Amino acid sequence: MRYNISNMKKVSGFTLIELLVVIAIIGILASVVLASLNTARDKGADASVTQSINNMRAEAELFYDDNLSYSAMCDSTIIQTALTKADDINNAGSVICVDGDDVTGQWAIEVQLISSTTRYYCVDSTGNSDVTTGSTISIASTDAECN
Repeated sequence: MRYNISNMKKVSGFTLIELLVVIAIIGILASVVLASLNTARDKGADASVTQSINNMRAEAELFYDDNLSYSAMCDSTIIQTALTKADDINNAGSVICVDGDDVTGQWAIEVQLISSTTRYYCVDSTGNSDVTTGSTISIASTDAECN
């Protein structure tokens, strides 16, 4: 409680310092919440990209059943749609698809994750699916396996 000295009446309210301290505390709490939200958003986008790439494994096998080869699999409308979706999610332009045209009898798909610029998710025709540090496949590779 504060008193006005000139007439000894009780004065209610907050001082400027008290208001500034409260505003500073609210600002610090808001920045912590926003930082946590960005991390959660990136992890959610990574999960979406990972799921999209995992779904391509079944599509690749359906393509093989229809064509008896993985040749031109990456040019398939269904695979291209999934690759475009994964690329739209991560906005990195780093979705790689290697098919039977590049390596006979094999395929692999790799995408860069959002939460880290050095981490990639890869699936291949041998059944591997893994998060790796650094890209493990390329269109010019001699094998289509996630290493």
